[in-house]
Amino acid sequence: MAKKRPQTKAKQPQITDGEIPVVGAREPCPCGSGRRYKACHGRAAAHAATELVHRPFEGLPGEGDWVALRELVPAATAELTLKDGLPEGVPSVTLATVLPMAWPALRRDDGSVLLGLQNDTASGDISRDLADTLQRALAAEPGTPVEGRRAPVDGPRLQDLLDLEGAFEPVVHPGFEFWVPDPENTTPEVAASLERANAAAIPTVKLTGVDAAYWCETPEKNHLRWVMPYPEERLLDALARLHAAGRSSLGEGTRLVGSFRAHGLTVPVWDLPSGVSAEDVEKPAAEFAERLTAALASDAPLTSDERRARGGLTNRQVTLS
Repeated sequence: MAKKRPQTKAKQPQITDGEIPVVGAREPCPCGSGRRYKACHGRAAAHAATELVHRPFEGLPGEGDWVALRELVPAATAELTLKDGLPEGVPSVTLATVLPMAWPALRRDDGSVLLGLQNDTASGDISRDLADTLQRALAAEPGTPVEGRRAPVDGPRLQDLLDLEGAFEPVVHPGFEFWVPDPENTTPEVAASLERANAAAIPTVKLTGVDAAYWCETPEKNHLRWVMPYPEERLLDALARLHAAGRSSLGEGTRLVGSFRAHGLTVPVWDLPSGVSAEDVEKPAAEFAERLTAALASDAPLTSDERRARGGLTNRQVTLS
């Protein structure tokens, strides 16, 4: 007696890897294999989407300020210039630290676009996620927010969309009133979100005499957090030289207490007495920048005191991202 042949599913038309779109993890893979997307082409897409880019803002004007606005500054905006100019009906594109209701982006009623920087991102490349959100915001209907999603792995990055020759000039705000150009005509949800955000905002000021340095005020003491673009090992050596020589402070009562890493850059932190304002540290910060430049130029081996100072700085270093 002849054996029955096992029934097989009809094969679906195959498509090439370059044509396979992103779908839900549990949906059938568009390649026609019959497997779920997550068990088929979704594996490679997920790996590519989660591969960490350590310096996502590298190559953008004001890289240190991008890092600061992402990690340090509560309320700030910066006008963005697109490489190909603004689309018709879009009068401006503005980067914002945070948007109401934690929206990734917002197309306002007048057609202008606000792009949120401090939102969670779905992949390991913040620049690609932001570029995808920006493109969708430019095409959104006026008066609508843009939801988050995982960016296509082959999509553009901010470095592809923005004018890399333009200036990046953040404006730090005392609160989030920039959310609502017309406070009398806003929803209760946005008004409540604005109130909560303002209550949580730490007073912050950007120094004018040096790049990417931000003063902030807390109930206990004030701080200066300074995003620096130098290679980490070289910078730590230079800070150790100054620290061992007693030249790392920003004036009486101030102290270099350590640093942290954020998006591939090192951010030294100084404790300041509670009465020291941003204006008070403008001149000391400019003078420190000159001392640091000289220390960075030295290639002499560290002395024993400098090695101890470096060890102390390294032991107090943390990584934010």
